[in-house]
Order: sequence, then structure tokens, then C-alpha cells
Amino acid sequence: MEAPPIVSPTKTLPFRSASPSSSLLFRRKHRLNCRRPSRSFTVRASSAASDDSVVTLLDYGAGNVRSVRNAIRRLGFQVKDVYTPKDILNANRLIFPGVGAFAAAMDVLNKNGMAEALCEYIEKDRPFLGICLGLQLLFESSEEKGQVSGLGLIPGVVGRFDSSNGVRVPHIGWNALQIREDSLILDDVGTHHVYFVHSYRAMPSDDNKEWVSSTCNYGDNFIASVRRGNVHAVQFHPEKSGDVGLSILRRFLYPNSPLEKKPTEGKGSKLAKRVIACLDVRTNDKGDLVVTKGDQYDVREHTKENEVRELGKPVELAGQYYTDGADEVSFLNITGFRDFPLGDLPMLQVLRYASENVFVPLTVGGGIRDFTDATGRHYSSLEVASEYFRCGADKISIGSDAVYAAEEYLRTGVKSGKSSLEQISRVYGNQAVVVSIDPRRVYVKNQNYVKFKTIKVTNPGPNGEEYAWYQCTVSGGREGRPIGAYELAKAVEELGAGEILLNCIDCDGQGKGFDIDLVKLISDAVTIPVIASSGAGVVEHFSEVFTKTNASAALAAGIFHRKEVPIHSVKEHLLKEGIEVRI
Repeated sequence: MEAPPIVSPTKTLPFRSASPSSSLLFRRKHRLNCRRPSRSFTVRASSAASDDSVVTLLDYGAGNVRSVRNAIRRLGFQVKDVYTPKDILNANRLIFPGVGAFAAAMDVLNKNGMAEALCEYIEKDRPFLGICLGLQLLFESSEEKGQVSGLGLIPGVVGRFDSSNGVRVPHIGWNALQIREDSLILDDVGTHHVYFVHSYRAMPSDDNKEWVSSTCNYGDNFIASVRRGNVHAVQFHPEKSGDVGLSILRRFLYPNSPLEKKPTEGKGSKLAKRVIACLDVRTNDKGDLVVTKGDQYDVREHTKENEVRELGKPVELAGQYYTDGADEVSFLNITGFRDFPLGDLPMLQVLRYASENVFVPLTVGGGIRDFTDATGRHYSSLEVASEYFRCGADKISIGSDAVYAAEEYLRTGVKSGKSSLEQISRVYGNQAVVVSIDPRRVYVKNQNYVKFKTIKVTNPGPNGEEYAWYQCTVSGGREGRPIGAYELAKAVEELGAGEILLNCIDCDGQGKGFDIDLVKLISDAVTIPVIASSGAGVVEHFSEVFTKTNASAALAAGIFHRKEVPIHSVKEHLLKEGIEVRI
């Protein structure tokens, strides 16, 4: 992930030298002098048996590392946090799940002396695993915020993906690896997919080829992992890569032990289309947190009691969907626009419990906005989002607040930097921010009837209208706004959104398929990934949206909750249709 952490970025200090150039020269001349890696190796012996079950975690305070902690504990290890450079040097095994911006991370590491300790630790061939930014920082420099020096351990410059190649940036989703020999921790990955979420990457070259243990193709072949002796780093997120990711972590933590449970054989060759399970969460009339599902956003039963429709408990369902093969799980707190976000303790607890056993990405939306509490204390949307991230969310979804921000941006042409969308994407990166769009189809007589983007629709309106535009709504679809879905999507991409969750009020709960016209319109208009939502009723609806549009993912809720269409049936169908998915 590449976005500034909560610590404000300042000019990066040179590492171990008076200038970045001399630092890089030092690194080129003094690369790790490691023996040829063997198929098996031994973690440094510990003086105390209890220390051998401890993993030292370098978490400098940005983003969600709860899942890394949970995965480590799941594999039988305790976690010890780094507070001083000495903690790094004393570690038996060190994991660095880097999140945030390259420049800001180097600034933090240099200021507290941890950059020096990290390099000393790695140069001694001590067991190390870097994740995402934890890989990128090992290189000489990054172009993310201008030319910024890294640790200089591996030759190469970290640069942004080139969207002119036709790829969507950020690179979000499950992709396949091209694994080289002696990768060790990747020995059980084979043709499985692993989960990536990043906008910047390092490229293989003659200078760093001895380090590269795997590559991944996304427009170009970039470095997916490196290995030198006991030192490993991966660009993807093993803690979010399901059983395959857990096997990678287990290989690192137990290098000489046979894998207890090998993942089933995969069929990955490229970026897979994602199938996402969505859980609409709210309190029922008794005050319990339940999963519900709306019919065109109406979540109450059409009975005399008019009770909230209940389809299960959020933590249990999330765990079940993970087991069933969901590529992501999305929680939408549909009471969020009325309730106090930081006081919504049950929802935060849902995230904490779900992340203990769900090792795929978790998204949460609802109530992520600025607010002032009853005592007059003001909380920014950034503080609210930070709480969700700390509790286990990987991405947050913004709805109504993004609509207001887009309207203001289109009216003034100025990015204020004050909106929820801008604040959170600036700190955590655009890959951590999803904008949820809730449009309603409005039929018109001709393309020039309104000032918003109007298209010729496949199915004419009730009075034979051949054209329609898609009006955005807020407050759970109750209020229409003077902005179209096309205009909103283009605006939020510019403001920092990394992904769009595209709903459709007309299709919600109908089971007649996604609004193909709408999904095609939006997925063709933006260069960030688009998630199609609303309307899925049978497996064929998923193949239709993937073959007729540029959607990167498709989301469903009710058909999964009611067990009408299992997730594995969707994936089996997509495979038969020649559409790559993770299995």
C-alpha cells in the first residue's frame, strides 16, 4: 500500500551517509554476502524455549495489521511489538507488514533509528519477512513522492504502474505468480492466486535478478517476491490470501517443518475476477446486530409486525463465506447514517471477531464521516476510518459523503482536501477507499433532455423511453441528488477513490441480473476497478456482467444468505465459461 501513514511525512533523511548517493553506493558494494539458498534452512536458535514461539512485528502505526497479528497467532506464535531499534536486533524472526507511503515510512524509520537496525538485521541474514511496502523499502528508491531513497539493499527503483497499458490502477485483486527456484516460502503456492493491493511496484533487472523469487504479470512483469538466504519479502498480502497465504506464513515461521495442510491445486494464470459477499448489518427491533437484505433498499418484512428481515449473524456469516470461497467480505452498516460511528461498538466488535478467522480482505461502510459528539468534541472522518482499520478493516466504503464532495468539486473545480474521501485516501492510500454509488434509473425522451450523461438503454422505459440517466442518491437511497453516476464516478476517481462499488436501486433484490448498461457505462469511464452490485439471481448473471462489461468484481448478498446460489457454484460456472477466478 502506498499512502502516508498517520505520521506526517517530511523530508527523508539519508541512511548511514551524508548523501543518498553515497548511501546507495555503500549498498551496491555491500550487498548481503549470503550462501547459496538451500531448500531448507534453520531459524536462529533461541536461548529460551519461550522465545522460539515469538514473532517480532514492526508496526509503525499506519493501516490494518490486525490480520497479520491474527494470522501469526493462528499459526501458534505470539506477537512482540517493536518499540526500539534494539527490539529489531534482538528478534529471532521479524515481520514488517509495511503500509503507508514510501517517503513517510523511510522518514519514520530514519528518525527513530530503525532503518539502521533493519539493515544490520537483514545483512546478518536473520529471518525476515517484508510485506507490501515492507518489500518496496528494501530497494534503492521510489518515485512515489519524487525520488526518495530507500534502504538500498536491493538494486532498483519502485515506480507506478503504467495505466496506459490498459491496466486499472491500483492493482487490486487475486493474481497468479511466476515462481522461480529456491523460493522456499512459496513452495506450496503453485498455480494459486494471491491477493495484491498496490499502485507501485519494482521491476526485475540484471542487477537484482539474484534476489527475485517470483514475478507477477499486470501490464508488465513486476517483482512479486524476493529471497536471499533467510531474508524474504512479498509484494502481495499473505495474511489476506486465504489458506494459500497462511501456508506462506507457515513456511516462513516453520521453515523445516512439513506443511500440515497443503492448499488444493489452483488454476491461476492471471488477474482473477472477484466474487464478493456483502453483509448489510443493522440492529433489529430488539437491539441485536443482524444481517439483513433489502428489496430496493427496504429491509423490513411486509407483515403486520413490519419487523427487520433477519438472515443471520454477521460474524458467523462472514466466517462461512470465507470457508465457501468468497474473495472478499463487505460489511455495510446501514444504521451508520443515523448512529454515532465511534460509539457503534458492536460493529467494531464484529470487525475484530471476523478478522480473527477471515483471511481475505474485509471492507466496511456506513457512517464514515466527520461529526461532533454530544460533548462538543469533533471527530474527523479520518479518525473514524482509523478506528475501523485498527479493528480489522482493509478498506472503507464511503457513500453519501463522497456524493457531497463530488458535487462541491464539480461546482468549484477545486480539491479542498477536507472531504472524507480526500483525507482518508491521502493517509491510507486510494486502494483503501471504496466509493459506494447508489443510483436510480431516470428515463428520458432523448439524450439532450438533461445535462447529465445519458445513454440508450437496452430495455425501454414504461412509456417506451429509449434513453436514461442514472441519478445518484444519498441517505440510503431516500434522497436524490443533482448529479449523475457517470459524473460522480469520474469526480471521485480524481478525488482519490481507489475502487467503485456500483449499486442500482432499480435492480436491488430483484434477482433479474445486474444493470449491464450502468456497469458498462461506469467501468468504461474510469481507470480504477469497478465492483458490480445489485440484482444477481443466478450464476449466469455473474458471467454476463464479466463478459459484457469491464467490471473487476461482482457482489451479491441475498442469494448467498438464503443459500439459493452458493459461492462455489458461481465460481464453477465462471470457470466453465472461461473466466478466471480464484478457487
